[in-house]
Amino acid sequence: MIERVLDAVRGRAEAADALWHRVERTELSIESGRLKAAAASEGTGINLRVQRAGRVGVAGTTADDVDGLLTRALASAALGEEVTLALPGAAALPAVVTADRDAAEASLERLIALGRTLAERLAGDGRQVNVGVERAVGETVFANTAGAHGRYTSTSMSIAGEVRRVSGDDVLMVYDYCAGVSLPTDAELDALVRGITVRLELAERVVEPPEGSLPVVFTPEGLAAIVLPLEQALSGKSVLQGVSPLADRLGEQILDARLSITDDPLLAGRTGSRPCDDEGVPSRRLPLVACGVLRGFVYDLETAARAGVASTGHGRRGTFGKPSIGFTNLLFGPETAPIGGADGTESRLGGGLLGGIADGLLVDDLIGVGQGNVISGAFSHPVALAYRVQRGEITGRVKDAAIAGNVYELLKGIGGVGDDGRWLGSRWTASLLLDGVSVARR
Repeated sequence: MIERVLDAVRGRAEAADALWHRVERTELSIESGRLKAAAASEGTGINLRVQRAGRVGVAGTTADDVDGLLTRALASAALGEEVTLALPGAAALPAVVTADRDAAEASLERLIALGRTLAERLAGDGRQVNVGVERAVGETVFANTAGAHGRYTSTSMSIAGEVRRVSGDDVLMVYDYCAGVSLPTDAELDALVRGITVRLELAERVVEPPEGSLPVVFTPEGLAAIVLPLEQALSGKSVLQGVSPLADRLGEQILDARLSITDDPLLAGRTGSRPCDDEGVPSRRLPLVACGVLRGFVYDLETAARAGVASTGHGRRGTFGKPSIGFTNLLFGPETAPIGGADGTESRLGGGLLGGIADGLLVDDLIGVGQGNVISGAFSHPVALAYRVQRGEITGRVKDAAIAGNVYELLKGIGGVGDDGRWLGSRWTASLLLDGVSVARR
């Protein structure tokens, strides 16, 4: 259909690009060892963007309706924003592994057995165990009137385990997952079970939280509040809007020299990998922060045009609406950190960073991440799952505590990087020790 759409555009607009996408999704939910729900869905859609008389219009459809799609796109352009997009031309796309045949062809029975096996391994007295399995198989086709064309298939597999334990008014919930393009390996499932089990065992004893300006170890799971402000500040859209605190700091030291941030869509077998973005720009590895020094920002075609730079290949689009900026595989940690394929948690929480802590916290999960003025770097969140660390050892789980601080201040000089680096979906990181985090009792 995409070729018919672009053929219809010629002569009625100066330029156009289109993205066609199809995805088949299977989702399973298992509670207490029983299959609670199983659903299969399929969706297909096409997104068309046209440039006419210096203005851009966008339309989408899930139907086979070329004329209607083009009519809506041209009507959108009549009222659209003025911008000239530099559509990419024909180019060879890099080879990257984005799909796995075994995952694509796995039967429903096999997926159910996978979920039940995990549920059985997590079961125990007083535990309510929920397991979710999701498999998606997709095909993406891109083309534009400048001659660019790309096509690739993709798979994604995720399996998640959640254990709840209720004792009086104390409700404990421990959650973890692994994700990739392939079915989880035995090693990944072993790590998933170990990670949840260790967290549960360490949480059995409840202790009073500490107070004051303290050292805090953030696990890879707990780092969401730290990484999110950086992601937003590294977006070219935030720079254009004048809200990024990093906008005028290219070439400056903004983080501890032990930290780097890289976006890499060319990693084999990762959920964010692809040979080109949704605007046809070939993928490439992009260092954003190198050894603490700010090197660049991510752009799609529109933000790049407005900023007077080239797109970095970070355009993402759905069936409806105009493209926006999206990261791929984000690596956050040491410049030379080994990035492997394993996707599990180590049994040693904190990645070896607890030994020197006289009194502090290990934070594994926070409440309300993403709310408030995230881009400023300031955060203040109650803990959902955290442990007190005394004399280098975890002494128990803390409740009714909150932490606060500013990401940019805390990351200027970190206390250490853990040896527990792992993938969480499309983000790789290890535990971090940050000094001077404000800890308060609630």
